[in-house]
Parts: sequence; structure tokens; C-alpha cells
Amino acid sequence: MTKQTTKLTIIEDDIVLGTTISEILKLNNFDVIYFKDSPEALLYLNKNIPDIIICDMVMPNLNGEELFFKIRKNNKFNVIPFIMITANIDDDLKFKQLKNGVTDFIIKPFKVQELIYKINNLIFLKNNIEKKFSPDPFSKVTIRLSEKDFITSLNEILIQKMKTNIDMNELAGDLAISKSTLDKRVRKLTHKNASQYIREFRLDYAVKLIRSGERNIKYIVDQTGFSSLSYFSTSFKLYLNMTPRDYIKSIETENN
Repeated sequence: MTKQTTKLTIIEDDIVLGTTISEILKLNNFDVIYFKDSPEALLYLNKNIPDIIICDMVMPNLNGEELFFKIRKNNKFNVIPFIMITANIDDDLKFKQLKNGVTDFIIKPFKVQELIYKINNLIFLKNNIEKKFSPDPFSKVTIRLSEKDFITSLNEILIQKMKTNIDMNELAGDLAISKSTLDKRVRKLTHKNASQYIREFRLDYAVKLIRSGERNIKYIVDQTGFSSLSYFSTSFKLYLNMTPRDYIKSIETENN
């Protein structure tokens, strides 16, 4: 059964950082709404309640602390985790925000994977509490995936199995379809065979890691599940027409 997508609201005035974080989180199957300023986010939050809010501390017009106090006036937000992004590691500042009710901090500069772990831990805790008091009566029911949800569900499973050698029969079983149906659906929706789609999915994730600041190629290979550094490098070059190291250099040049 397809799991409900976690809804995240991100507020970050650094557009490059905010966009990069949002893209990587979307790749990890989160439903992300991104705002570059707090007033715009506040208008959205007045009518919508996400699962988690991730907000920069220092912003013009309305900083993270001020936004936090404004939304907490609505009791519905009392149970919504609030993660504060900050470059300030001063203990007094952190203690003050934690006393106010901020759930957690992420300190700049940071790896997006650290943020993903924090999000997953919060969602895991939230889901366990909800299951304890209102168990899902459909938890053991297998529901056939519609075409509309197929790619989303496939991507979710690929993220979970990213670091492993993906077996096509097992992958098809996870989607409650046959191996031949898996390949037919992937071809129909993406115009690629299943193996190519998975390989390029891994490569897209590698690109996201690089754009988020990761420079250790061995770590990227491990995180994306390629069997060897040479296979990763060859696949990367065929996909982007440049080696991983050349791509990293191009990103650093672009940022400078």
C-alpha cells in the first residue's frame, strides 16, 4: 500500500539553498512547499497545516522566531514539529528557542541527509503515536496501484532500496505486479526500460547530493548504490557527458 506523503513547508531566504533542499527532499518522496520569505509562508500556513515546518532563523521582514510565535497562536500547530535552520551555534540562542517550543535545530553548513534523518525520526515518532490511538484498519490490505500513483510509489521504493542491489522480481513484488508488467509500465510512462530508469534515478540522486555540497565521490557511490566507483563514473559520464569530478568543478565554478 502506498504510504501517505509527508508534507513539508520550507522557509529559506537563500533561494539557492532553499531550492536545492526542496529538490532533494522531493526526490526523497516528500511533498514540499517552498517559500523564500516568511510573510508569504504565513499566508499559506493560515490556511494549510503541513506535517513539519523547516524555517531559517535569520530572515528579513519576519524572522524564524517571529514566525514561530505567530503560527503557534493557532492551537492546531501545537503538534506540528518546527525545525529551525541557523548558522548561529550560540548555546543561549538555542536554549531560548528550545524553551519557546522549537522542536529541533539544523546548523549551517549541513548535509541534507542529516535533515532527512531528523524529518524521518519526527515522522516515525508521530506515526507511532497515531497508530497507538487510532490504528489503521487497512494496514494489511493490498491495494492495486493506479497508473497515476505508479511512478510516485516506484520512486518511494527506489529511495528505500537506493543503497542496495535492486532485484527486479523483488521490486515488482513490492508493487504487487509481475516483473514483465513492471517493465511495461515503466516503458509506457517514461519511455525507458526499468534498468535504465533505475540507473538514471540513482544518477539524478548523485547530482542532487553534489549540488547540495557533497564532494566525496566514494560517499556518493555508496549512497546511490552503484556496485563500483568505475561503474558509477562511466554511467555518470554517459548520462551528463562529463566525469563526476568535472561536474563538481563546474558546480564550484558556477557557485563562485
